[in-house]
Amino acid sequence: MANSIEKFKQYINVLDEVYKVASVTAVLDGNNRLVRMGANANEIIIPKMSMDGLADYSRENGYVGGDVTLTNETVTFNYERGRSFTIDAMDDEETAGVAFGQLSGEFIRTKAAPEIDAFRFAQYASTDGIGSASATLNDPQDTLAALIAAQNAMDEAEVPAESRILFITPTLYNGVMNIDTTKSKAVLDSFAQIVKVPQSRFYTAIDLYDGSTDGETAGHFVKNADGKNINFMVIEKSAAIQYQKHLVSKVVTPEENQTSDSWKFFYRSYGIADVYENKVSGIYLHKAEA
Repeated sequence: MANSIEKFKQYINVLDEVYKVASVTAVLDGNNRLVRMGANANEIIIPKMSMDGLADYSRENGYVGGDVTLTNETVTFNYERGRSFTIDAMDDEETAGVAFGQLSGEFIRTKAAPEIDAFRFAQYASTDGIGSASATLNDPQDTLAALIAAQNAMDEAEVPAESRILFITPTLYNGVMNIDTTKSKAVLDSFAQIVKVPQSRFYTAIDLYDGSTDGETAGHFVKNADGKNINFMVIEKSAAIQYQKHLVSKVVTPEENQTSDSWKFFYRSYGIADVYENKVSGIYLHKAEA
């Protein structure tokens, strides 16, 4: 049994890597050094600082004193999802380990990571005060113009340029790349990083299926009826509150299972996707009109 446990301890590390590769939003995960727990278990407290600006210097009286204010923003965890799977030991053995061996990795790659991404994008897209525009981008030149408009809006809002990440559908990205001009290259190079996002997880609003209600037993998510396709989003990394408080990829071997001779895989994700109140200018959304 010891060898089996050690094997799956290593396998859990592999699953963590699967998430990082499969999730397009993992690049926004924060280290949260300044975050502390709130009064309630499902809250975190984030410090915010504001201060007075420059004042006239007096040669007689010297400096004018200024005030610094440190306040706290309390945000609530808004994502808690999970699922478990059971595979009979003989089913696994008779498929040479394929039944269980591939299940967990495929689940994270095809179900967990896409849903987490879709939830995060929908949360950021629905935040009040972010920059936004909507249009149908059928021509690559229109996409290029929309990207320039996004950069201009963020420049005017004094959003740091060195950490802006462009999330864009592969279709639009490839269209701009095919223009093959100095102008298009300059625009794309102005972003710190470019991440291509499949349209299937790039919506302004989604519905999460609970897994138990009739019609929702399959779980996962669907595009909300009022949701729009997202063409692209520009996110300055420090504007996003993206924090995984609890992430479980747990395996129970048949030897440890007290109820059946089966492998069991448990996955749970508990975290938050939000935007700092004083950094909404760090998010720019471009969505489809219809």
